[in-house]
Amino acid sequence: MRFWLGEHERRPDPAPARADARKAVAAGTAAWLVALVLCLVFRVQLDEAGYGWFTVASAVGLGLGLVGLLVVQMIRRRAGQRPEGSSD
Repeated sequence: MRFWLGEHERRPDPAPARADARKAVAAGTAAWLVALVLCLVFRVQLDEAGYGWFTVASAVGLGLGLVGLLVVQMIRRRAGQRPEGSSD
């Protein structure tokens, strides 16, 4: 078994897979929302156990997820405005 192939021996790279990043970011954001709701429901028990910071972490995760959705949407719009044949 060889670990290194010469450039002339390599097969061409496959085309990149097309994926919708919005679905992945939305799923993560939804998970943070569920975590935040659960933290708010069990806030007293979390505070007593010393895990009150879970609520803040969930809120920050939700906020970052919403920002991520905006960024992904902006990237998609910008990519859609690119002229044909552009490689940027």
